[in-house]
Amino acid sequence: MNPDLDLTMTRVIRAPRTAVWSAWTDPSRFAEWWIPAPSLCRVDRLDVRPGGALVTRLSDDGVEFVPHLDACFLVVDDHERIVFTNVIDSAWRPANPSPVPMTAEITMKDHPDGTDYRVIVRHGDPAARDLHEKIGFADGWGSVTAQLAGVAESQGAPSGPPSPRS
Repeated sequence: MNPDLDLTMTRVIRAPRTAVWSAWTDPSRFAEWWIPAPSLCRVDRLDVRPGGALVTRLSDDGVEFVPHLDACFLVVDDHERIVFTNVIDSAWRPANPSPVPMTAEITMKDHPDGTDYRVIVRHGDPAARDLHEKIGFADGWGSVTAQLAGVAESQGAPSGPPSPRS
């Protein structure tokens, strides 16, 4: 972690790591928390694997959805770590994202009260880091992390496959 280039957030989510992971990897759950309320999220692509796509849209009125994020997953360690960047888009093309280019690393570890959830958002230079902080990193990432906690805590561990019918 480089304090001149990176922004961080930590939270203990009172749910098992499997529930937090599911909220990150299931498109319907992801859509519930990824964009700060009251805006709505539509997930166009969520392919959580190295090289996979993360494409979302947002709506303030529930009718018109505009582009929000077009990113690429770099690292995915099941139930432990997700790394994605918006400097490479979902088609693996170089991007010039607005408002700031970034690479985000999310880690999840077991905690006595649930899941130790940590975010590091890396920037290429101090100006990008400072801009991200100024435009509301703490509020934005903080509110979506709280929403993620709500989804994971209310849904708990995902259920297993349905039992066969007799």
